[in-house]
Amino acid sequence: MPGSEYPVLGSLKIDRPTEGTLRLTFHRPEKKNALDRALVRAFSEALTVAARDATIRVILLTGSGGAFCSGADLSSIEKPNSEEIEARIDEFHAMIWRIVDAPQPVIAVVDGPAVGFGADLALACDMRLFSEDGYLEEAFVKIGLMPDGGGTHFLVQFAGRRAFEMMALGQRLNAEACLELGIANRVVPGAQLETSALALAKRLEDAAPLAIASIKKSLREAERGPLAQALAGEKRRQARLIRSADFQEGVSAFRQKRPPRFQGK
Repeated sequence: MPGSEYPVLGSLKIDRPTEGTLRLTFHRPEKKNALDRALVRAFSEALTVAARDATIRVILLTGSGGAFCSGADLSSIEKPNSEEIEARIDEFHAMIWRIVDAPQPVIAVVDGPAVGFGADLALACDMRLFSEDGYLEEAFVKIGLMPDGGGTHFLVQFAGRRAFEMMALGQRLNAEACLELGIANRVVPGAQLETSALALAKRLEDAAPLAIASIKKSLREAERGPLAQALAGEKRRQARLIRSADFQEGVSAFRQKRPPRFQGK
């Protein structure tokens, strides 16, 4: 396991399962690995360090406790003041850019829910390996919000015009549906997920690193402009939605386990 090179916080586990593979594990199992501010910052910092480390050839991103990531921790964003909102969105967006800009391939290893911003993180990765229990859900609309981690950019690449339905209805895509759409590169039984992830990482680890980095850079260069435009639009619109009464109602309904009553205000 890396020592002082990597800022290890309790909610982000960092290890090197093989010499050339770095594994980042969201570790808030009691919250289904929901993202609080400490975890967001730790992730971005760890990927920044990893991007400069030539001994790391592959990065695995996963979660503990049978969940990938359930999105933003609502308690951390429920009532931010107006000055804070855009800065907080920028911190979340930094996670997406760290994945996109890392020279190494980043593989999402999805077991259980990849929901909300967790879905966007999985979509931002270069490859996605799902367990049979893994699923992806752009669930923002259920609390009066919209995707804000590039979901409006990434999902349409796989689903085309069907992406509107999936986001507007907060539709859950199980592992089989993700495989059919090309979101999942592989689907394996849960008991084989770790072994399969390490085997896939080893194949990339043994490949020519300069060639792999060049392939990724070429593919990502073509989407930087559209992704930046999508993130800017999502930030602007999401900031308004977070200030809305509908968002407060959505959070209250979620906590009270009742249907929300949105008023369009």
